[in-house]
Amino acid sequence: MPPGSRGDDLASDAHAFWLRAPGRGEIRPVALPEPGRDDVVVRTLWSGVSRGTETLVFRGGVPPSQYAAMRAPFQEGDFPGPVKYGYLNVGAVEHGPPQLQGRTVFCLYPHQTAYVVPAGAVTVVPEDVPPARAVLAGTVETAVNAVWDAAAMVGDRIAVVGAGMVGCCVARLLARYPAVEVTLVDVDETRAQVAAALGVRFAPPADAADGCDLVVHTSATSAGLQRSLELLAREGTVIDLSWYGDAEVRLSLGGAFHSGRLGLRASQVGTVSPARARRTSADRLALALELLRDPAFDVLVTGESRFEELPGVMERLATGSLPALCHTITYEGA
Repeated sequence: MPPGSRGDDLASDAHAFWLRAPGRGEIRPVALPEPGRDDVVVRTLWSGVSRGTETLVFRGGVPPSQYAAMRAPFQEGDFPGPVKYGYLNVGAVEHGPPQLQGRTVFCLYPHQTAYVVPAGAVTVVPEDVPPARAVLAGTVETAVNAVWDAAAMVGDRIAVVGAGMVGCCVARLLARYPAVEVTLVDVDETRAQVAAALGVRFAPPADAADGCDLVVHTSATSAGLQRSLELLAREGTVIDLSWYGDAEVRLSLGGAFHSGRLGLRASQVGTVSPARARRTSADRLALALELLRDPAFDVLVTGESRFEELPGVMERLATGSLPALCHTITYEGA
């Protein structure tokens, strides 16, 4: 790729969202590197805020012991800040190999107006998947890994505790299993409408039926994890996707945990599930984008703001004054 082919305007006008310090974000100018032969230059169309993880990062809640494990693929800076963090980005390839030129792609990149990455770091979005829906790819990928870890079976009774982005994506994938009964459990009863759109049942925690073969926990609360264990049938298993950060988790295990031979396992997207070890992370992400052909996922895209509004948006998401599942960020030219 000849020098300067990325386009002077794209290179000089790039900006990124940075967490300057816990609770304080800002927009900074970015100098894009000259792309190499095997790189792509991407102009961002949409990005998504992964509310649970990104608001935890925003408030400085990553424990020091997890600084390395929590690094995003294209993160700059270090926790607790200044740090450029994020991983739900959809854009258009402005320059790159012919097979990618002009294509809409997903990348695990932070909130930035344009960027340069190796061509292998982007995944083409299917033509029938709208870009705003495609920002969910990273979350659906997490759900795919969890479903592989969970090893659900035909006819299972399953509860998903926590109706956030990840929980809702897991519920939708599990609902497609034959004869499986899926209940989405959350303290926010307005999520009943979301559950209906996803084709699953809804129940507040106190009303959820027990006797589940499998429970997937995503609420990131002690109460949610405790209730998940209570919903299990004998020898059932809880798959925990929650990221607790520096929050202390308390459980009471004096009930049926031992007598019922209950199981509690973690699922984390950083590595491919051992149940599908022959698959690569690229395979898993491509599968997630294929699954996003399902328009039911649109119910999870619950708001949008312009890129320049992102510092204030992150503050409102972190404090809870802006309710959202996946809040999307729009960019010029989208």
